[in-house]
Amino acid sequence: MSNPPPQPSLGYSISFSSPSQSDTPSPDPAKNAMPPPPPPPSVSPGQSRFPPPKFQLDQFPSPSVKTPNGPSPASGGGGLKTGSPIPHLSTPPGPPVFTSPVRPAAVPFRASPVTPQPVAFSPAASLPTSSPVNFSNGSLELDHQLSNVTDDDAVPVGEPPYVLFSAHKVLKQKKQANVPSLGFGALVSPGREISPGPQIIQRDPHRCHSCGAYANIYCNILLGSGQWQCVICRELNGSEGEYIAPSKEDLSNFPELASPMVDYVQTVNNRPGFVPVSDSRMSAPLVLVIDECLDEPHLWHLQSSLHAFVDSLPPTTRIGIVLYGRTVSVYDFSEESVASADVLPGDKSPCQESLKALIYGTGIYLSPMHASLPVAHAIFSSLRPYKLNIPEASRDRCLGTAVEVALAIIQGPSADISRGVIKRSGGNSRIIVCAGGPNTYGPGSVPHSFSHPNYAHLEKTALKWMEHLGQEAHRHNTVVDILCAGQCPVRVPVLQPLAKASGGVFVLHDDFGEAFGVNLQRASTRAAGSRGFLAIRCSDDILITQVVGPGEEAHVDTHETFKNDTSLYIQMPSVEETQSFSLSLENKRDIRTEYVYFQFTTQFLNVYQADISRVITVRLPTVDSVSAYLESVQEEVAAVLIAKRTLLRAKNSSDAIDMRSTIDERIKDIALKYGSQVPKSKQYRFPKEMSLLPEHLFHLRRGPLLGNIVGHEDERSVLRNLFLNASFDLSLRMVAPRCLMHREGGTFEELPAYDLAMQSDAAVVLDHGTDVFIWLGAELAADEGKSAAALAACRTLAEELSELRFPAPRILSFKVFFPCPAFYFFFGCFLMPRNEVEPNDSIVKQEGSSQARYFVSRLIPAHKDPPYEQEARFPQLQTLTIEQRTKLKSSFISFDDPSFCEWVRSLRVVPPEPS
Repeated sequence: MSNPPPQPSLGYSISFSSPSQSDTPSPDPAKNAMPPPPPPPSVSPGQSRFPPPKFQLDQFPSPSVKTPNGPSPASGGGGLKTGSPIPHLSTPPGPPVFTSPVRPAAVPFRASPVTPQPVAFSPAASLPTSSPVNFSNGSLELDHQLSNVTDDDAVPVGEPPYVLFSAHKVLKQKKQANVPSLGFGALVSPGREISPGPQIIQRDPHRCHSCGAYANIYCNILLGSGQWQCVICRELNGSEGEYIAPSKEDLSNFPELASPMVDYVQTVNNRPGFVPVSDSRMSAPLVLVIDECLDEPHLWHLQSSLHAFVDSLPPTTRIGIVLYGRTVSVYDFSEESVASADVLPGDKSPCQESLKALIYGTGIYLSPMHASLPVAHAIFSSLRPYKLNIPEASRDRCLGTAVEVALAIIQGPSADISRGVIKRSGGNSRIIVCAGGPNTYGPGSVPHSFSHPNYAHLEKTALKWMEHLGQEAHRHNTVVDILCAGQCPVRVPVLQPLAKASGGVFVLHDDFGEAFGVNLQRASTRAAGSRGFLAIRCSDDILITQVVGPGEEAHVDTHETFKNDTSLYIQMPSVEETQSFSLSLENKRDIRTEYVYFQFTTQFLNVYQADISRVITVRLPTVDSVSAYLESVQEEVAAVLIAKRTLLRAKNSSDAIDMRSTIDERIKDIALKYGSQVPKSKQYRFPKEMSLLPEHLFHLRRGPLLGNIVGHEDERSVLRNLFLNASFDLSLRMVAPRCLMHREGGTFEELPAYDLAMQSDAAVVLDHGTDVFIWLGAELAADEGKSAAALAACRTLAEELSELRFPAPRILSFKVFFPCPAFYFFFGCFLMPRNEVEPNDSIVKQEGSSQARYFVSRLIPAHKDPPYEQEARFPQLQTLTIEQRTKLKSSFISFDDPSFCEWVRSLRVVPPEPS
């Protein structure tokens, strides 16, 4: 089966043939604990289909996914194996539970309203009698000799978890489980930091000689011989006598047999010429690649952000500065009093002779901040605005050549050479591109105008070149982040492959001001592991049908193989806390066992150059009862998974419209399959166990990911790709906003994200992931003292909500001065009278409709619903006086956008009762 040509999409979709059993003899697990780092393989992006996709005859049935969710810690390492029944790469989030109490503003809020309850990890249980096991020695009499490592009680797991399942239980019946409208799946965050972290083991792991799985807390063990039974393939394995113990209590001394997640750490580095450096090591090099074709207003903001940025860097950070326009200027830090640069042509890739002359010359192009801070400030102060009278989009920018030069500087001889051995820093080096327009000159460029007769061919060539450059950067452990700002279209599809292939991010900003400066700092300081692999193993009854996330299929030659290894291997350009993979899972057949098992292994080099193998094992119970399964469903995780599968297919605005219809069909199908029919009616009741799921999906349908809020296709593309790779917390907020109303005394009350929150005497904070809004009503704004205090409290809360988020969101604040919070609507567009909304943040540039539209269009229009429904779904209304409610009702003007209840009823579904 041939793969389609690669496209610049962050969600990879991989189809898999039926599993083939390799005849290759099983290698020694100890020797194969850490596979050699491979070159990045190419994977063809694809699409997931709903309703169930059509597969070729040699394929397993497509992802009819059920989402069991229970936070279980997981992360795995490895690369993608071709012989396994494997997935596509895709997943989204849901809104908060609106029952949280009033909270003080000073208390940091979680990025997500409610973290799903973790799975109870019950330790190993004896083999179920309903499923006889074939041991490798052919004896079934060993069953009674096998001892559980621990009692069958819940094993406490640290929060937040590495793995979130969409349900805590798995349905046994294949027909009931494989309902694609709901699906079953998991979100895996391999690089997530938790406290306390996994236990550390500094020895070789015990691995199954058949499938490669690791010994874990759920294994059954023969106390007399120390043999352990693999939970994945059920084979018996030796432990070289280590697990011989007089009682099962003694086995708890082994961390891997006492905890569902452990880290195997090897500090010996086998890479020649590499000397690991301690915490006081030279930090990884950072090179700024700066667009010099900026107009004066943009340049002034950029200079301010750059000055603040270098002041925030640690003294040991080695920095380089490269400017690009029609030429590439590489700044020399050896000149202390002036800004001096070597200039290279930008119309072609630099030749080896030019690079050697540059690198081996007398100039210093990477210098620690403690020695070069004054020079860096002098360089930034010397920048001048673009003088020629040429439109922004038509100016020559050789961005591709500039990144090539920056890579050469990083790869060049280190400034710290001792006894002939080069000391290289741990972790990934980083290139941060500060761009104000498209790459229109030199390699990887596109014509200035879309009307160019050969534009389509040149764009395709540029895509391939940028992707290759990103792969080269990844091969040299360098991440390329691209931070764009301004009003000039930057041709996102052309630049995105560069960031994606290297493991970096692509972020759009309104200007080079505050949000840009914050992201510049967070991009440079975020920790990232390198040479990462994620390996996923699961019970034979479970099939992985799709994977969405920041990785690609690993070539079979790049990772270890075992005789009966059917695991899924994914290669990750970088391993970061802000990333996650979404897995779509389904039943291969009816399940006969009482539990199914999942093991996630992440292998990577951390910033100290230690080899880490993080092993997380999860056990989920299986049930026959549909109601028991529905009670275990985690609505927020299920919503995130559905949203990511949906966004994977919404590659443009036309696709987004189609995906809205798909959301409608999902709601109807879930009600049909899992709900009940209303007597004497054609309507169905939505399952009460998932009452929040339809509201999450309604937000998804109306919000910036699928709705009409985002106007330019560049912005939509960036949001889509960010969402497909984002962590659970950020994904959830991007789907369903979180609404917090300010109260007297500096406290905040969490409310549903309905327009009923727009009360004239209130201040509201709305967190929508990439944007945080602060809204002040008319009465409150009229009182300068109260409004100033409320605005300060809201601003503090907004900063706390987004303190650790990357990319950092825009924080937009504005006041309403007309006597009610109503917004005027015309033909489905949000319009506002001029001079009635005052922006309170430099990011909000206009007093017209656009910024206010961004706020109100993210709220569910519930003002049209009957009073009894409003009170049931927005209980805060009951605290208002009759006069206040009348005033609030009169402030809204009717328009055609349906409320949540109207939308659900239009699908012939009864709106679920609020939980």
